[in-house]
Amino acid sequence: MHRKDLDVFFTDLLSPASFNDYCPNGLQIEGAEQINKIAFAVSATRDSIEQAVDLQADALVVHHGLFWKFHGARTITGSFAKRIAPLIQNNINLFAYHLPLDAHPEIGNAAVLGRQIGCQQQTAFGDYKGSPTGIKGRLSLPLSAKELRSKLQTILEHNVVLASPDEEQMISSVGIITGGANSDWILARQAGLDAFITGEISEHDWHESKENGIHMFAGGHNATEKGGILSLMNRLQTLYKLECVFVDSDNPA
Repeated sequence: MHRKDLDVFFTDLLSPASFNDYCPNGLQIEGAEQINKIAFAVSATRDSIEQAVDLQADALVVHHGLFWKFHGARTITGSFAKRIAPLIQNNINLFAYHLPLDAHPEIGNAAVLGRQIGCQQQTAFGDYKGSPTGIKGRLSLPLSAKELRSKLQTILEHNVVLASPDEEQMISSVGIITGGANSDWILARQAGLDAFITGEISEHDWHESKENGIHMFAGGHNATEKGGILSLMNRLQTLYKLECVFVDSDNPA
């Protein structure tokens, strides 16, 4: 597959231009024109990049890329240079999709996790500068907060922190924004939802969510954001029969 065709596929599917993101979405580092093997990972870390090199991949596709507005202008030196250099030296393309992969209604991180827990009637949820960042919906089978925590831990294979006004209370409606959306439990309260699922939780959000009657679940930033990149990989592999490999990372956060 030609790099330009792969770029078009991602653009048509994820509509990155419709998001006012805090990173560039799309091709971040240009490599080989012809792509035969693609590695997928949650984040472009030194480890995932080195694994892509070992796999002799022509492209690495991630949710978290290399360039962020909060870093500002940045020299390619030190550890950052050691992260980027293997991509350039081995002519590997790097594609990254942040909010577009969070919010996609079918293969997005939140949509995938919602289906895994039995969430139905999924609609857009969250708002970052006018764009949705997740989904909300209703559980096909209401669960107690304690039961939902256990189910999430099984699905995510990760410890889930629960802030709950009462772990025996039944949950019917949920909002999901994966990753570092800990403060967005407020949006769940405003939408009249029972619970909010994300990746991270802060000390004050743990107290404030439960005091406001919202069951908040934090299942790990990395763990809650595997679903979208895996779904993107499966969609591409099914349509184009390319050799695709998921690169996992040991990340407890």
